[in-house]
Amino acid sequence: MSDVPRLSKRYSFRFVRLFSVCITEAFKADTNPKKINLGVGAYRDDAGKPYVLPSVRTAEERILQKALDKEYAGITGVPAFTKAAAVLAYGPQSPILDDIAITQSISGTGALRIAGAFLQRHYPYSKTVYLPNPSWANHKAVFNDCGLDVKTYRYYNKETIGLDIDGLLADIKDAPKNSIFLLHACAHNPTGIDPTPEQWRVISTAIKNGGHFPLFDMAYQGFASGDTNKDAYALRHFVEQGHQVALCQSFAKNMGLYGERVGAFSILAESAEERKRVDSQVKILVRPMYSNPPVHGARIASEILNDAALNQQWLSEVKGMADRIITMRALLKGNLEELGSKHNWDHITSQIGMFAYTGLKPEQVSTLAKEHSVYGTMDGRISVAGITTGNVKYLAEAIHKVTQ
Repeated sequence: MSDVPRLSKRYSFRFVRLFSVCITEAFKADTNPKKINLGVGAYRDDAGKPYVLPSVRTAEERILQKALDKEYAGITGVPAFTKAAAVLAYGPQSPILDDIAITQSISGTGALRIAGAFLQRHYPYSKTVYLPNPSWANHKAVFNDCGLDVKTYRYYNKETIGLDIDGLLADIKDAPKNSIFLLHACAHNPTGIDPTPEQWRVISTAIKNGGHFPLFDMAYQGFASGDTNKDAYALRHFVEQGHQVALCQSFAKNMGLYGERVGAFSILAESAEERKRVDSQVKILVRPMYSNPPVHGARIASEILNDAALNQQWLSEVKGMADRIITMRALLKGNLEELGSKHNWDHITSQIGMFAYTGLKPEQVSTLAKEHSVYGTMDGRISVAGITTGNVKYLAEAIHKVTQ
């Protein structure tokens, strides 16, 4: 039987990738009326239901009234969308907008896939990309599939449940010159721990001193703090400091366009002339990958971003979503303190975005599920979107019981 082809270890099945599915299935099978699913990766309103932004509904109605055709978009997508996406990310007054090569992508994941393929083919230096430890689970798979080597840099300090800034800076310094560093622009997934503006400035200097290439993943602009400009601080600071940057954007979270798969990949060229050459190479990559992107979601985003009144409505709505997340964090912490918990829960409110690292141990997470019907991931991560004013007290009581 030695000549029978077998799957190598590299292609062996990894059930960890299916863990979130297992959480959902266990949650569905649970008959406890108080059950809580904290493994969900999409925003939920205070009733625990999926939320479609009113601005999105309005944009869709307008698009229908225009009776647009369903012809193919160009290889790089809907121009009105990509131009607006660049302005949203880099800022309307940014002097480098004419030097940005940008393409519409299949949401943030597709943007990452284009980024990985572009860097693997055209980045003249290291083919190693460094990810924060931990990072979004799909980052490693995407970059490995592009033929890049993936390593990690220190990020999360489990002792403080905060940022390991010293370890992070040391790893940047020790990395071989001209390496690629993946940076979460805001609302780090999965920890919810972001560098402060002061720390971002130090990180920028360390990246520059190492000659490294910064690749930003910005999936939560506006949805982190409620302020799209504040959430773009890191990216814009790096640009101001003269870095050549690349950026992956997603409009799944901040517009609720999960199923529409709307995103963008952009890279800063040295000049408008080089931008044309980069744009040509991006098209060469995209053409055999998926030919061209879908138009409907991009039209929705474009309508929202390019209409002043609708844009202001959207900014108000995305702030409302961010504020609900921030409020749930405060309520969870407050309830735990009222119960007399002797643990320090400051990290719940100092973290930002949809996910939180609670510091719960695997056995505590398991007990939460078995005894209290509260479902999260074994690393202690929870989706704050799963917390509501109706279940936060019960959740705090359950966490208090397993952490006493």
